[in-house]
Amino acid sequence: MAEQHTNVAASTNVAAPINGAPPANVAVLGGGSFGTALASIAADNGARVRQWMRDETLVTQINQEHRNGRYLPHYAINPAVQASTDLQAVLEGAELVLIAIPSKAFRSVVQAAKVWLLPEQILVSTTKGIEQDSFLLMSQVLEQETGFSHIGVIAGPNLASEIADKQLTATVIASADPLTRTRVQQVLGCRYFRVYASDDRDGVELAGALKNIYAIAAGMAAALGMGENTRSMLMTRALAEMSRFAVSQGANPMTFLGLAGVGDLIVTCSSNLSRNYRVGYAMGEGRSLEEAVDALGQVAEGVNTVKTVCAKASEMGVYMPLAEGLKHVLFDGVPAQEMARTLMMGEQSSDVEFTLPREAVQQAHRDQFPHSQASKDNGGSNA
Repeated sequence: MAEQHTNVAASTNVAAPINGAPPANVAVLGGGSFGTALASIAADNGARVRQWMRDETLVTQINQEHRNGRYLPHYAINPAVQASTDLQAVLEGAELVLIAIPSKAFRSVVQAAKVWLLPEQILVSTTKGIEQDSFLLMSQVLEQETGFSHIGVIAGPNLASEIADKQLTATVIASADPLTRTRVQQVLGCRYFRVYASDDRDGVELAGALKNIYAIAAGMAAALGMGENTRSMLMTRALAEMSRFAVSQGANPMTFLGLAGVGDLIVTCSSNLSRNYRVGYAMGEGRSLEEAVDALGQVAEGVNTVKTVCAKASEMGVYMPLAEGLKHVLFDGVPAQEMARTLMMGEQSSDVEFTLPREAVQQAHRDQFPHSQASKDNGGSNA
């Protein structure tokens, strides 16, 4: 049996749901760390849980040893979780389907699964990524492939190993559908895992995908020895950049003040448990992108997301200097130190542009110095 860490939140083996909801039948697609942690929470709450994965060896290990040796080797999984490589067996009878598949494989798994999916089932993505070719979010892929109405996303400051350790954590379930929000809160909410609700599905999902970009940058900054002021500035300007882009896609900027926005950004830009942070840190130490990803041994969604987001931002005319600078570091051989120059050489404009529009600041510069080069420069976009 794997070692089960102990802490103040986990005095018993069962989490005990914080509501009187009836037990659910839950399917989890994906054998990674977050999917496994959620499967164990649902089982702790009394759900019947079936988890699908491709790896037969991992299936055997979960069923016999009750641990995921590849992704969560030091944490026990609730023994009620049953793993299988049979999609049909996992999906049949499931009320709630949690899809924890990397973005590159997300659509293909949904296509394979949909022959056994039913319109009354609740489908929830836990993947923080964007489909590269279509620029669709994972919930939009679910809509496109199934046409179902009960669709949602989970995002927040959710480091899987801490969840598996039953440390106090919160997340967001976002959906326009009240049933989806309520049922996910009932199935997953417990004494160590709080589930808050949002109806801004696109905003929550974009926040989860975009923050991965800036976690790589934060890891680089830490490895380069940059101070706390610098990292605080980096995170804050990243939040401005994230929300600016998301609003251009129809999201509510207020969403970025919540768990899926600033909450997830703080943890993923501060913790070496974050996969994207570790990739950035390795590159800041001088490793190549390939070496950093190989050493990680897991998917770091930010690497795939940065090119996709920069291309979309260019198409939409949204200024994202940090993301653009990171893209050049990752893929064009630009030294990591150039990230700092990108941050400091941009226009000094509005701090929170949803309260003071950047256009107003730009106009003020033009009014004060109508013929100067500074006026022309400040007529551009702000970092």
